[in-house]
Amino acid sequence: MIWNRNFNTIYLFLVFLRGMKQRLRRVHRIYVIFIIIFFFLLFYPFYYFAASNTRYYPWLNKLRKFNARCCSFFTGIYFRLTFEHPLEDDQTYIYCANHSSNLDIMAFCLLASGNFHFMGKEELLKNPVLKLFFNTIDIPVSRTSNISAFRAFKKAGHNLEAGRSLIIFPEGGISAEGYPPVLSSFKNGPFRLAIEKKILVVPVTLCDVWKKMWDDGEKYGSSPGICDIYIHKAIPTAHLTLADTESLKEEVFELINSKLVTR
Repeated sequence: MIWNRNFNTIYLFLVFLRGMKQRLRRVHRIYVIFIIIFFFLLFYPFYYFAASNTRYYPWLNKLRKFNARCCSFFTGIYFRLTFEHPLEDDQTYIYCANHSSNLDIMAFCLLASGNFHFMGKEELLKNPVLKLFFNTIDIPVSRTSNISAFRAFKKAGHNLEAGRSLIIFPEGGISAEGYPPVLSSFKNGPFRLAIEKKILVVPVTLCDVWKKMWDDGEKYGSSPGICDIYIHKAIPTAHLTLADTESLKEEVFELINSKLVTR
């Protein structure tokens, strides 16, 4: 009888702790949103000026990097970068990564070398923080329109020729079907573009970022801590033809998946 009472007490205490943890994660998410909006508004005049002309885009990216460092520090969410091989600041790349968290953009602002731009879903044009960038330096694309995709990758090709690396999530978005997230199949676009433009492809595994914030954090909240990111060795494409698009896509998929933490 005493044992049963003790067991019930321990069980209720564990339930209490679990509920408290969930509440703390939701509070932390609200704090993260506040910090992101605060620093965006603080930097907005500088962003607006730097986004007004393509000549200032390198400075725009420097601002984004500094902003990401500030947000990382004040939210307590840090990114531990492991490079299989060092990247060159003056080299143009196509970064391909898995996508499971809104924190992924912050992570890439910190890890990308040189000048860079993102390609993301068209809905980001409605995001109060990101729409400034997706109306200027970054490229929005509709996931349901072939014409939109064609125009987006054409623009990305011009940007690559101008020396601006491309950051893209070839899954096409964050899957809402499963938690923990599992890597979804990739689109062909970035790999075809890499072969056409003879650009190095850098597979990046955002190993466990979803543990700190999955998607936008609405369902499970967020928490401070260290996110591990593994940057694989760049894959050359100068020797490839368009017939190799599928094999390149599969190679990148397997590399990213090999470092992904799903528990």
